[in-house]
Amino acid sequence: MSLQSKANILMVIVTMFWGLSYTFMVMGLEALETYNIVLFRCAMAFIVASLIFYKKMKNVQTKTLLYSAIQGFLLFIVFSLSLFGLETTSVSNAGFILSLTVVLVPIFISIMDRKLPSRAVTFAVISTMVGISILTIKESLSFQPGDLLVAIAAVAYSIYLILNSTFTKSVESISYGVFQLGFAAIFAFVLCLMFETPSFPTTSNGWLAIIGLGLICTAFCFIAQTVAQQYTTPTHTGLIFSIEPIFAAIFAMIFLGEAITARLVLGGGFILLGNLVAQIEQFYRIRFISNHTEQEKAA
Repeated sequence: MSLQSKANILMVIVTMFWGLSYTFMVMGLEALETYNIVLFRCAMAFIVASLIFYKKMKNVQTKTLLYSAIQGFLLFIVFSLSLFGLETTSVSNAGFILSLTVVLVPIFISIMDRKLPSRAVTFAVISTMVGISILTIKESLSFQPGDLLVAIAAVAYSIYLILNSTFTKSVESISYGVFQLGFAAIFAFVLCLMFETPSFPTTSNGWLAIIGLGLICTAFCFIAQTVAQQYTTPTHTGLIFSIEPIFAAIFAMIFLGEAITARLVLGGGFILLGNLVAQIEQFYRIRFISNHTEQEKAA
């Protein structure tokens, strides 16, 4: 098996655990308030990652800390809004809505470049919007508040991803990523002091949720993704990430008893189709640029 194949398998495992994180979040909400959960999740992940990568973190630059603080704040927003959203929407809905980032990123890039989106992105937007409508609009033509909060989290995560592609070009990527978790924990701690009471879980399910989120879904996923992305392509990574909401729905059905309804299958199918179209276009664009560069070098 090639290194890329092994890296792709590792990325599938990472994506699976991200899908499981929604179930852990619902379990955590039964034992703790939102900012407490974000605090435990990010602090545990930061401590573990720091112990592993401490050599790269000793001589951190001021610019790295600044960029990490910005990204840490956005991560805090994404984690917090996802938890608030899960109070009034299903895990399956949340997983598919948060996957909107696959489509939102090229839209935001088109706006920044002052260009119209490509036909593939336009199709992807229409397909995902149809899927979101099927998933979220009820018979009374109203949305669940949780659906809207998760959609805002998707916007914040899209901004995070766009900034990430810029920031990583000028800083050491591992220390930059680890400090993000530390800053997210600090923001959560401040909000926890302001609006909640810092506390530890009091149930076994609460501890399971916190440990699962902190060690498996954040620390392990961050480290594994850092390693795997060195040996696979961005397109393969994007396509693999597209199946995260499917894992979220499966785990919600197994552990939380959520039903796989016709509405979920149809709406989720439209969203998944939009995500795949956006990723396939990116694949052909990267391949075209690569081939064009090779031809210029040969000439």
